[in-house]
Amino acid sequence: MKHPLVEPSAHYENIRIPLRNAVHELDSVSGVLGIPEWWPTGARVAVAMAHGSTGDLNDPVLEVLHRELTENKCLSLRFNFPFAEAGKRSSADSKAVLEHTFRAALGVLGRDPTAAPAHLFIGGKGLGGRMAAQLATTRIRVDGLFFLGFPLHPQDKPDKLQAEHLYRIISPMLFVQGTRDRQCDLDALRRALVRVGAPTSLHVLQQADQHFKVLKKSGRTDEEVRAEMIGAVKGWFLKILAVGAK
Repeated sequence: MKHPLVEPSAHYENIRIPLRNAVHELDSVSGVLGIPEWWPTGARVAVAMAHGSTGDLNDPVLEVLHRELTENKCLSLRFNFPFAEAGKRSSADSKAVLEHTFRAALGVLGRDPTAAPAHLFIGGKGLGGRMAAQLATTRIRVDGLFFLGFPLHPQDKPDKLQAEHLYRIISPMLFVQGTRDRQCDLDALRRALVRVGAPTSLHVLQQADQHFKVLKKSGRTDEEVRAEMIGAVKGWFLKILAVGAK
């Protein structure tokens, strides 16, 4: 009998993620599930990623990473938070709603017990990464977390760090940060990471802001920055999986 998820080539499904309680009169949010070819063979790695406070699941940074990970044999999911689904970009949902939505998204990855992932990575851009970090302080087990432009502090206020939850995470973490990110001063981040007990890695994107965009005078393009970001995430995944296999 053919396994229901086994496909000879990678493909993508537009899905609905049910919410336990209605938010903005919504009982579900949108997601895009990337199913790699011949899933669930191989290392059975799953990845869930969430968007930032001003975007949605169609953020170009998430789109390109999502596709690249799916094509490289990861069961990958990007999804909307309720405020983005409802078009309320000016005001994010409460932490409780955001965390519940992230948990509901993870439930999609394990909807078929016979094809359950063996490894799980979670993360996202901006707010999405922060909520992944918050989730990792609970009983959920993850192999690693990746943060694309982590919002360490309010814009231009590096003295007001919001890093307490990072100190409670036990899983490895990857920070991919631009040098022009006004919500994450790199010196402040490096000082904060000294206090983190879990293994951490930092990849710096020269001339990039929190949306991984660069100025024309930098001599770089947004596409080059995204390619570097993808390489950093993929390389880190392989490193973490290799350590876990020993």
